[in-house]
Amino acid sequence: MEQYEQNILQHIEKHGCSVTSVFDPTEVEPPFSYSIGIAKSSGAPELIVIGLSSKLSHWMVNEYNRRIRSGEQFLPGVLYLGFLEGFAVQFAPVAREHRAEFMRSACWLHGGPDFDALQLIWPNTSGVWPWDAEASDWFRTNQPLLAGEVA
Repeated sequence: MEQYEQNILQHIEKHGCSVTSVFDPTEVEPPFSYSIGIAKSSGAPELIVIGLSSKLSHWMVNEYNRRIRSGEQFLPGVLYLGFLEGFAVQFAPVAREHRAEFMRSACWLHGGPDFDALQLIWPNTSGVWPWDAEASDWFRTNQPLLAGEVA
């Protein structure tokens, strides 16, 4: 087992999850952070946040984990406060193919992409969601929606 895999398992043991942040300034892909282990430790879906700074998205994943561990549940399409100051966020299921593409360490832990995952979706500073007609192309590209036919 690699050292980073041991670190993931230690974080899950201690905190209920590990968080991986992926950011490469040379890539055109937006940064993202995701949980590893929430499904195993709490039975709730793993979480991914796309398009925000690694510091903020890492905090959001940990806040989701904290709230899950205190008994809260998060449902798709419902507005939730407390993740992004001044704005509500929503959650949507992540399609199996996107779990395999974006959440590789979670796939390692679960032995493949057959686990539940949610995407935390945030509005822009004008309160526009990525699916709204007035959403800019930049906004849609920076926060791609990973929902689809969930397997």
